[in-house]
Amino acid sequence: MASLIDKKLPHICDTVNNTDSFRKLRGRVNGVGYSPDARLMPYLELAGFGSATLTRTFDLRYDLISALVERWRPETHTFHLPCGECTVTLEDVALQFGLPIDGDAVTGVSAIAEPAALCYSLLGTSPGDADSTFSELKFTWLKANFQHLSDNATEEELVCAARAYIMHIIGGVLMPNSNNNRVHLQYLPLLADLRRVRSYSWGSAVLSMLYRELCRTTDPDAVDIGGCLILLQSWALYRMPFLASVTHQPYVYPLVNRWSIYPGIGRSYTVPIYRLLIEQHAGEGSIWMPYRRPEIVAIIPSSAYVDSHLCRVVPRGSGTTTVWLPPVHPRSANAGGEESSRQEQERETWTALGGYARRYIAVWESRMARRPQMDMCSEFRPSVQYMQWYSTMGKPYLLGGQSTIIPPHVQRSGVYEPVADIEPDPSQMPSMTQSQSPRHNRRPSLSDRIHNRLILLIIRIWRAVTISWALHRIHIRLILLIIRILRAMTIFRARHRIHIRLILLIIRIWRAMTISWLDIAFTFG
Repeated sequence: MASLIDKKLPHICDTVNNTDSFRKLRGRVNGVGYSPDARLMPYLELAGFGSATLTRTFDLRYDLISALVERWRPETHTFHLPCGECTVTLEDVALQFGLPIDGDAVTGVSAIAEPAALCYSLLGTSPGDADSTFSELKFTWLKANFQHLSDNATEEELVCAARAYIMHIIGGVLMPNSNNNRVHLQYLPLLADLRRVRSYSWGSAVLSMLYRELCRTTDPDAVDIGGCLILLQSWALYRMPFLASVTHQPYVYPLVNRWSIYPGIGRSYTVPIYRLLIEQHAGEGSIWMPYRRPEIVAIIPSSAYVDSHLCRVVPRGSGTTTVWLPPVHPRSANAGGEESSRQEQERETWTALGGYARRYIAVWESRMARRPQMDMCSEFRPSVQYMQWYSTMGKPYLLGGQSTIIPPHVQRSGVYEPVADIEPDPSQMPSMTQSQSPRHNRRPSLSDRIHNRLILLIIRIWRAVTISWALHRIHIRLILLIIRILRAMTIFRARHRIHIRLILLIIRIWRAMTISWLDIAFTFG
């Protein structure tokens, strides 16, 4: 594991030293904003987007997403957690959205020679005239031209509207960029024949773009993130349900829609709180195979299930351990060849002419021959070797020092050797940057540990307050009753006025605390 980590690359975890320092990424999801016309559903189903078009957007917790990015490693494309390595898989894409994951690679051209002609041909209209040059379609233009269909719309008009709806879903929900107000025209030629659209592996395209954005945002200078963030957040909540303050949400299909039903995942926390929740509860609270719950199996259509060898290609992703094959470096296949200019590459078709992308496509087409060896786990526990590596070098310095938390199951097994007794290789230890002070290589101080425990205690108190809100109303009414009794008393009136004012002040403070209890806790914590 340690040999895979490139410590020369800048990573966000190297710049985060304590609970007071964190970065909150920005991102956008641009949902279609309207349900597809019932007449479009047969065409959307034909294209393989029938389930995906039913996706309802919901509030994204960018603090949670930022906390997950801090634990992402580009070298392994996995999150490093106290419970082991895990990541978003093709199985998640297939079951969360119902997208096809087996098929041809999603490829196209990055530059359209005649964009207006293409739009007239496949959409029936164009945002520009025949001489204009453009490479993207605005979501506002798609909505204005295809939201409302006439009662006597022809089949050709319905097909064009179905293509426009799929374009909006692709660019706004499934594969948005950080700007997220347009969709690239490169996807439109793939929608020419709706009967062939489902032959592409749209699920792998969604997953690859999410991986790319996760890798890009590990750079400390990154401020925004693209990709299918709805998938990332839903994956985290299914695998680590303790991250949601609401756990009784009903299961619906597509599975991602579970969190769009009020009240969603409940209250949002800050990045430091999510760090603590993951560190303290991921070991025992993670669910490795969430889709095997009977209530989930009952609502997933059989068409959404895929062969296990297509989705179980990551360590511990489905309750298995993996023996990895050597990594493939497509660049090496043509290292001595001449590189095309950037302008030529942009105008080449990826599948037919683009040698650079063609090498990657060849790797995808040989995926069946590169299936890793999978062994079922008898126990869903990280290995002792992983925990030793995680505690010494793998864990980001997010809590003011190295991890000293020993999972309870490891303590009970009696096979865990304390990290303090391990002599790590000095050459593999994280380099000390200017933003890191020597105290971050020591065990967290007593005050830091007390501070973290107080924050968790405040969270529990807040949850208890929200559950028993009616009890607080009774308390307020009792205090108001006491005030009326005091006002009725005529003895020592001036003195009673002081008492009443004090009680009124207490009531105002109490109400402010119940409205924003968590904010006050952060202020005084």
